[in-house]
Amino acid sequence: MPTDRDYMERALALAERGRGRTSPNPMVGCVVVRGGRIVGEGFHERAGEPHAEVNALRHCGDVSDATVYVTLEPCAHHGKTPPCVDLLTERRPRRVVAAMQDPNPKVVGKGIAALRAAGIEVEVGLMEDQATRLNEAFIKHVTTGLPFVIAKCAMSLDGKIATRTGDSKWVTSEAARLLVHRIRNEVDAILVGSRTVMLDDPSLTTRLPEGESRDPIRVILDADEYLLPDRRVFHLDSAAPTWVAVPQGKSAEGADQLIEVPQASNGLDLWALMRELGRRDITTVLIEGGGTTHASAFEAGIVDKVMFFVAPKIVGGREAVTAVEGRGVELMSEAIRLRDMKVTPIGVDLLIEAYIDSKHGMGGALMHQG
Repeated sequence: MPTDRDYMERALALAERGRGRTSPNPMVGCVVVRGGRIVGEGFHERAGEPHAEVNALRHCGDVSDATVYVTLEPCAHHGKTPPCVDLLTERRPRRVVAAMQDPNPKVVGKGIAALRAAGIEVEVGLMEDQATRLNEAFIKHVTTGLPFVIAKCAMSLDGKIATRTGDSKWVTSEAARLLVHRIRNEVDAILVGSRTVMLDDPSLTTRLPEGESRDPIRVILDADEYLLPDRRVFHLDSAAPTWVAVPQGKSAEGADQLIEVPQASNGLDLWALMRELGRRDITTVLIEGGGTTHASAFEAGIVDKVMFFVAPKIVGGREAVTAVEGRGVELMSEAIRLRDMKVTPIGVDLLIEAYIDSKHGMGGALMHQG
């Protein structure tokens, strides 16, 4: 006999299907169970479209003796769609099981309170850790106003992202590069430095062999008016724009839009840039820059997660480009520490994923929110 956990696992799997399409809203899944049988299910498919509860309840009929499993507290506020809690209080299921409360400080707990006031039994917290991880970007954005930042690179086993001549095609295998395009398909924006654009002339688009590909917004750091307008990023057939971050009063020919940012000691003020991107409802940023851009991001403390692809190659060379350049720390005790590390084989390569431990080292976005 299926348990509450089984049904919540199904709801989480449904929620995952909305990845990359719901921002700035969360991914949410919903399952309706009556008499030990699933009678309705749905997920939030795209921002501005019906929420998971609406899709799940659409063809259920009478649910007065049913349990509704939902991965996030039903919304109790008006946005582009009506509050889901109104639908639930109207349909009056016997029980609602939510994985977690809505983290939005303006609405947290209100949906749960409204359901209980209507006489509906509510349980909260089943598989909360999994639900929190699923919507880590939404949670950060709605609670801090900042995007969730991922630092990604492809490097050799000895930490090189290019040879001493600058050759970088290709560090990792086709399987790893395909996964990167899947990640691009899911994030809101991709961030690189002007040096990467000038040397590699990348398109920074999403190219998948199947299904719908969605390009992220391209954000380029250009502290010194280094960019030239003949680069590929300025001449794309893409629905996503190319934004260029420049010092106040500077320009970048070819950009769809300029973002003026104060200067910092090592380039542009990346915290000011993140605040502006968050204000524009960018909830996820993928940094695909070179060693200098990564160094600036780590030194600024804006990175939340790393995704380092490691190829079974040794490049060598003091002059070869490393994954994170800059000055670095003086003492090992000052190094940025990571937590929750996971290693996954991707073809012949390894993907190492981990989160910045904000308690140690110079990293950790939560240390710098103010």
